[in-house]
Amino acid sequence: MSKPRLDPVSEQAIDWMVKLRAGTPDPALQERFNAWLAMDRAHSQAWATLQDRLGGSFNTVRALDRRLPGQASEARQVLLQPQASRRDALRVIAGLGLFGTSLWLGAKSQLGEALLADLHTGRGQRQSFNLVDGSRLSLNAESAVDLLFNDTQRVIILRRGELVIDVAPDSRRPLVVRTAEGEMRALGTRFLVTQVQDASRLVVLQHSVEARLFDGTTQIIQEGQAAVLSSRRITLASGDERRRAAWLNGQLNVLDESLEQVVDALRPYSRGLVRVAPEVRGLRVQGVFPLDDPQRTLSALAETLPIRVDRYSPWLTLIGKK
Repeated sequence: MSKPRLDPVSEQAIDWMVKLRAGTPDPALQERFNAWLAMDRAHSQAWATLQDRLGGSFNTVRALDRRLPGQASEARQVLLQPQASRRDALRVIAGLGLFGTSLWLGAKSQLGEALLADLHTGRGQRQSFNLVDGSRLSLNAESAVDLLFNDTQRVIILRRGELVIDVAPDSRRPLVVRTAEGEMRALGTRFLVTQVQDASRLVVLQHSVEARLFDGTTQIIQEGQAAVLSSRRITLASGDERRRAAWLNGQLNVLDESLEQVVDALRPYSRGLVRVAPEVRGLRVQGVFPLDDPQRTLSALAETLPIRVDRYSPWLTLIGKK
């Protein structure tokens, strides 16, 4: 029985992957690639899928090499050599089943993403890293990134969670943070990026950042401003959002957000399941709370809001109407 063929758009995405990795970057080629991305949403989706599954630094192949030493070593050699052809890439991708499902069940889980990432943090853990270019990267709890740094580019791929990047200057290689929705190119020195479900949040802490969707939509975000990137639009947030970086100091700074949003921010620091009843999810919250003691934060919220917090074990907390 023959193996199913990839759809034409996925094959085109692999074509572009091979071309863009072949030797010295060509501005004209990059322009054609950008035009292809913007031509059809299916193109950007296929490219995002390929990047998500292979990763900019091919962490997945490295992980496969540990699990399948006899097979994945060939994959690594083929995919990393600049002269690789599309046929070579297709052969390796199909042979390892990288467009299949079973191999990726683990990789697409939260644990799998963390294990395959270049840098990651666990539950309740914040960590800062000095990058090879002199930039300083800080990750919030349960965050994961891949790094694609070479002589021509500096790309940080945010797989999950939240980061703050203090950018070292480099006029030849602008630093870019890539998420599932688009890219954020540093025009200054410091900004925050959060990956949430179906959207990315950008907060500019110093100077400015260029936000760009995969369809080519672009907007400059200035210091103090914030924007939410979805698949089709960039939406500016009202007010100064720099308070969102308070997690660097172990704090959650909330200004008129829903109880559900506050609990979501506490989840990377909480043990077990925390469930919020539908009738209280929309209650508005304001204040500064400790991230490292989520139970204390929930108790403080129960004193000021009409809610009750019931803890049935370290692994189950229910928040309902008082």
